[in-house]
Amino acid sequence: MTTATAPAAVVSGGTRGIGLELSLRLARLGHPVVALYRGDEDAARRAERAGDGAISALRVNVAVPDEVRAACAHVLDRYGAPGVLVNNAGVNRDGPFLTMGDDQWRDVLETNLSGPFHLSRALAPAMVGAGRGSIVNIGATTAIRPRADGANYCSAKAGLLQLTRCMALELAPHVRVNALLPGFTETSEVIERYRLDDPERRAAVLATVPQRRTGSPREIADALEFLVGEASAYVTGQHLVVDGGHFMG
Repeated sequence: MTTATAPAAVVSGGTRGIGLELSLRLARLGHPVVALYRGDEDAARRAERAGDGAISALRVNVAVPDEVRAACAHVLDRYGAPGVLVNNAGVNRDGPFLTMGDDQWRDVLETNLSGPFHLSRALAPAMVGAGRGSIVNIGATTAIRPRADGANYCSAKAGLLQLTRCMALELAPHVRVNALLPGFTETSEVIERYRLDDPERRAAVLATVPQRRTGSPREIADALEFLVGEASAYVTGQHLVVDGGHFMG
């Protein structure tokens, strides 16, 4: 792992799945990484080992403002203003609209939409003060295309796109804010959720993707590297879809 020379990076949901790959990529780019996680201690320890000293896991529920404030105070005290914030933490609690419970709605909105708000609000002042930084909100194509049984998730991700634009407008010119929208990505969560371990189901899903394959976490990390790097210095307030052409709009 590369010795850290860049400012710190904070990745919520940064110890599993795509989030872990994003944490590892930022560490390889020289950032000391604070990977936030909600409850999976085993995954947190594995992420720290994989980071070979460059990743520090910190437990926090991004849906709870007091926890976010305490965690961010720790980050700022130890590392100073971060150079990168990746709002990746998210939950799914699917169900039909007509029978969706208050807790299903609330939990998804508070984690997937309010969580990025709480984290960004806590860290952005220091980033603005430092005169630099990049915030990347991890969205989903369901932000721009609805699906059945996902009113809560789709609404949260749609709100995240507008939050991205508002933040980009208000944090300019020094802090850039963009959204990264992965498509079907080969992670255990996606495989389980879409039943991709069933060959017939996988074939049906891939038939809807022009490239006829799932993406890899590495490819999502490639897109993140672009969004936080100098190559995208003139890009802010945008959303980058990485989905093999599944959604074109």
